[in-house]
Amino acid sequence: MIEPVLALRPRPLLAALSLLLFSAAAAAQSGPAPVRFLLTFDDGPAAAVNDNPTVHILEVLAHNQHQDHIKAVFFTQTRAWHGGGTEMGRWLIRREYAEGHVIGLHTATPLHSNHRFMSRETLDATMQLGVDDLKAETGVAPKLVRPPFWAYDADTLASYHAHGLHMLLTDLNANDGKIYGINFSWHKRSNMLKHLAETRKRWAAGDMPSVDGYTPVVVTFHDVNTYTSSHIEEYLDILLDVARELNVPLADKPFYDNHDELERAALAATINSTDVKPRLPGLWNWLWQ
Repeated sequence: MIEPVLALRPRPLLAALSLLLFSAAAAAQSGPAPVRFLLTFDDGPAAAVNDNPTVHILEVLAHNQHQDHIKAVFFTQTRAWHGGGTEMGRWLIRREYAEGHVIGLHTATPLHSNHRFMSRETLDATMQLGVDDLKAETGVAPKLVRPPFWAYDADTLASYHAHGLHMLLTDLNANDGKIYGINFSWHKRSNMLKHLAETRKRWAAGDMPSVDGYTPVVVTFHDVNTYTSSHIEEYLDILLDVARELNVPLADKPFYDNHDELERAALAATINSTDVKPRLPGLWNWLWQ
């Protein structure tokens, strides 16, 4: 005769099966980690003493209607004759770092020079200059680099890595760069909607990294662009709006507000091999790939 207490005990196989089904259901329900927008700015800092666009962007990131103290990655041109190579530019690099932003390298040449068109010797020299420049201003060596014009190959990646740099490209691009003199945007929302819709496919497929419980989605602007500067809060509105339209779940804080979390997320999103073929913004994808 089976004792009543023993009869009530669940069978081991049934219990294990129930646990397995519960775990699978929980995993399916959770899905990919919610998105957090990782803002980046190229080409700065600006050198203007009055109405400086970089200064205005810093002010909006610090205080806005959506989330105060937003931190961003600034890819700087440390020796630009009209920017980082000026006293104002160097002061702004120090200010960006002091306010908790991550400082990366874009160029260490007087102009917006294409790394892919340099000899390896010249590129190595400019990378070392850029690392030294930023270390002199912030006290720490940069970890991130973004190639001008998104142009890179095996040699440029090798040079970056030799100088302790990791290449960060982008998921969303504001198309606000000063290309052929363009300094405006008529299609801010439709452009962001298109880019986020494409990124959402990779997110839903689980093809994007998860860091600290969130999926970083990299967004690129240019802080030397006066149009961007005067519309940066509108750009933040647009990002949140298109995420809602596309049913992209966002983190409670949709933007990064901690330096170390931002840097970890950016490093996780870097490209470290030419075997990986990410889609580049706009015509650059056709031009370089």
